[in-house]
Amino acid sequence: MRYVLGFAMLAAVTAGCAGPEVACPAIGFAVGIGLSIPSPDGISKATLEACWRGRCSTHEVGLHPETTAGATTCTGTGPDDSCGTSMRPTGGLQGFATIPGLPAEPVKVTVRFDDGKPHTVEVTPAFSEPNGPACGKAGPQAQLVAGPGHELRVR
Repeated sequence: MRYVLGFAMLAAVTAGCAGPEVACPAIGFAVGIGLSIPSPDGISKATLEACWRGRCSTHEVGLHPETTAGATTCTGTGPDDSCGTSMRPTGGLQGFATIPGLPAEPVKVTVRFDDGKPHTVEVTPAFSEPNGPACGKAGPQAQLVAGPGHELRVR
């Protein structure tokens, strides 16, 4: 009887140790490398090659106008009021290469723009927690920026 009572007390104590249940959104997360080109003079296309562990894969990077949020306007400060903003172009371009199997370890990345000249950098993609730590990790991803001479740096 003593063991049964002790077990019941232990079960009651440990049952309360679990934290609150967290609802995690079921959204997709692209694995790959993003590219930002703030000054795209002479650039209209990009190809990205990623190499790791003796394996390489090449991907076209669809480039799109880069935007940022403009001024915010609000109708008031009450709970029934609303605020809004518009996106405005920055003059830059951005794109993303989806790379299945991309590891969270050093990767040699070579980007070629319209002129075909290679621009190379080493990057270590990282996992992220887009929905918070309770929902687990997603990724990995890396972000690159092309400078004025099209040189690449890690963002």
